[in-house]
Amino acid sequence: QVQLVESGGGLVQPGGSLRLSCATSGSIFGIYTMGWYRQTPGKQRELVATTTSGGTTNYADSVKGRFTISRDNAKNTVNLQMSSLKPEDTAVYYCKLSIGLRNYWGQGTQVTVSS
Repeated sequence: QVQLVESGGGLVQPGGSLRLSCATSGSIFGIYTMGWYRQTPGKQRELVATTTSGGTTNYADSVKGRFTISRDNAKNTVNLQMSSLKPEDTAVYYCKLSIGLRNYWGQGTQVTVSS
């Protein structure tokens, strides 16, 4: 069974930085995509950034130039470096692993951007 555990969330002032990490466990083989999504109360979960096994990245327009996604294929981990944070970045951030048609999610980590 694949499990994902996020860490690194917290409270940060506007303009600050945070680094989220997602550790995986279980049997993971083949080509897969890892990514970060976020959700605020009353809204649908939205894509933040994704990265494929080959290193192709994709970002939401709202975070381009401020967030950077990276992964370690040997360790099956993915990180999200967030800079120039804004209050509208406040959300629960979720890690996602997609292998073929199967999707696995972490439990989420809260990020709050506030002065």
